[in-house]
This record gives sequence, C-alpha cells and structure tokens, in this order.
Amino acid sequence: MKKYLIKTLIISSALLALFTLTSCKKQKRTVVKVGLLHSLTGTMSISETAVRDAELLAIQELNEAGGVLGCQIKVIEEDGKSNPRMFAEKARKLLEEDKVATIFGCWTSDSRKAVKEVVEEDYGLLWYPVQYEGFEASPNIMYTGAAPNQQVVPAIDYCAANLGKRMYLIGSDYVFPRTANAVIKAQLKYIGAECVGETYVPMHESDFVQIVKDIQRIKPDVIINTLNGSSNQSFFSQLKYSGIEPEDIPVMSFSVSDSEIKSIGADKLKGHYVAWNYFESTASAKNTRFVSSFKREFGENTAVGDPEEAAYIAVNLWAAACTRAESFDVEAVRIAAKGLSYIAPEGIVTVEGSNQHLNKVIRIGRINDNGQIEELFSSNGPVRPDPYLSTYAWARGL
Repeated sequence: MKKYLIKTLIISSALLALFTLTSCKKQKRTVVKVGLLHSLTGTMSISETAVRDAELLAIQELNEAGGVLGCQIKVIEEDGKSNPRMFAEKARKLLEEDKVATIFGCWTSDSRKAVKEVVEEDYGLLWYPVQYEGFEASPNIMYTGAAPNQQVVPAIDYCAANLGKRMYLIGSDYVFPRTANAVIKAQLKYIGAECVGETYVPMHESDFVQIVKDIQRIKPDVIINTLNGSSNQSFFSQLKYSGIEPEDIPVMSFSVSDSEIKSIGADKLKGHYVAWNYFESTASAKNTRFVSSFKREFGENTAVGDPEEAAYIAVNLWAAACTRAESFDVEAVRIAAKGLSYIAPEGIVTVEGSNQHLNKVIRIGRINDNGQIEELFSSNGPVRPDPYLSTYAWARGL
C-alpha cells in the first residue's frame, strides 16, 4: 500500500508539473518564468556579465514580438558569485522555489557540473552557452557552445601546421583546462608534436612572474591558454611587460573572446590567436543586426563574443522548442529541440538529437590592433558535435 501511495504521488506530481508548464493560452496566464544564473561578482564576472546581457537582449526581443506561447517571459536572476556551490544553491532555488521553466547560465565547467546534479535531480533544463571539455551529454542540459572537436582539436591542428609543434600549456586549475590538456597531449603525441611545459594556477591567480620566466627559458613555439576569468588580464599584462611578443611566442586562447579583449586591452592581445565558432566580425546580415542591437542596448563600447552569441542562441532555441512542443514542459521541450535549426549570427546551427549539442562552424582568428578578431580559418560549413571524441582513434581511453 505504501509503495502504491508513493507511486501515485510521483505520478500526480509529474502531471501537476506538466499542467503547470503548458502554454499560457491554455492556462489563461500571462507570464512564464525563466532563470538566469551567472557570476555577476567574483573572478568570472569579467566574462559572465555580458553573457547575461545577451540573454536579456534575446528575452526582450521575444517579449516585444509577443512572447512565447502567449506568455511574456519574466526573468528571475541569481548571482553564482564565481562559486560552484553557490551555483548549485541558486539553481535549486530557481527550480524548487521560483518554479522557473528553464535556466540559462554558467560558464566554468565546475559551475555547470554543480548545476547538472540539481537539474538532473529536479528534472529541470539548463541551457549552457560556453565551449567546454566534452565527455558529457546530460539529458537535462542543452549545450550551445563548442564541443572539443569544434574548438580544441582543430585549434591544435592549426597551431601545429602554422605556428610550431612545441607547445606550452597553461590553464586555470579546474575541470576544463585539465581535461582539455589531457586531450591536447594525446593529440600532440598522435601528430608528432610535443608538450614542453604544463602548469595550472588558481582561478583568481594574478602573479605570473615565475611562469613567464619559465616560458622565456623554454621558448615554446606557441602557448596554449586555458586560463579563465580575470587571470587572463594579469597573464597577458605580464607577458607583454616581459617583452615576449606574439611574433616570438604567440598564444592560442580558448576562453578569450571579443568581450574579454575589450577588458584586457587590444595593446596586450594584438597578434595573438583565438579559436571559437563566432567573432563579432563574422560577416552575416543576422550578425550585423545582432551586434547593432547589443551595442544599442548595452553601450557602443561593449563587445560581443562567442559566449554572448551562444547565450543569445540558447534563448531563441528554447523559445522555438517551446513553440514546436506547444508547452513549457521540460521533457516536451527537450524532445522538440532535437533536430531544431536556427539562423544565428554565426550561421545556421542545428541541435544534434543524440547529444543535445549544436552543429557549428569552426573559426580560428588573430586579434588585430583595433581589438577585432580577423578570421584566418573556418570549416566548410557546420561540424557535427563529438563531445566524447568517439571519431578520433587517438582519443580512446581518455
């Protein structure tokens, strides 16, 4: 009898949730709540504040166009404070107390993994807008940034072919840099290149004097940079102060986008390289409108980078999936999103049904004197996501 009552309660709760999250027209209500969860304070605020702004822009545009399923979107915003534990707490609040239909948020893999446990337990849905290390495909996360085969792997191939095969790895001490560098070292061995140094620093690190001296001593062909947050400001400042120029030892960065360039300064970054799926300079009519709208809303001196664009994509894909599903229910939206395409500022993106990542164009660029990224390479169209690198023989066992 007890098992029957528990089962009945579970079924009743599920039906109630489904009833609550169906369209506003059916419920005769006027709003649907969504959660925005980013670091607005702490070391990651340098990167995440603009991502939040891009989500707000997309929501504003949707509301001005009539909302989603007859609902205006109401934002419930929380600050993860650059702390994974706080991200988990705020995600639980958004789902259990605020009853949001979905969450848009996170940057670091530590924060995503903390939220992953919560959305899987409460069966919520997180839209994650940043490139990452892969080896994950949660049914409760939609990944709108790059999988490793859409950023890390092609960037290393590019460096080996164009900049040199002796690579020095530097990263923040958390999941993404360590996992990405494990991938990179396996790839270097396969292509006959060499890792000549590897070092990790705390997320908030500002002292790179000894590391820069180590780089001067080793003289690598290229530095592979997986630092995140405010540490990039200190690293590039001290690299520049030491006299190391990109003509001597260039840096290929995976977490420095257009918006970070604005914060760090073009004078410290010009001549260095980045790998993403989108640049502010990407040529498309949709991107021209997107950049213009972002700068009009948040200031002409702001910059728009890949994570901001991926966040903008996330909100619009969620709205399209809700419309297709005729519901805000998590499972209905998740299923409706499979195979969904959207004309984004970067070009057409499509949700890969098997892993909830996006098909995306790969882009590699170099930062010019004006702080713009000049595209040097792009793939011949969108590349299918391979988060587990299952199509690479050298990645087996990682």
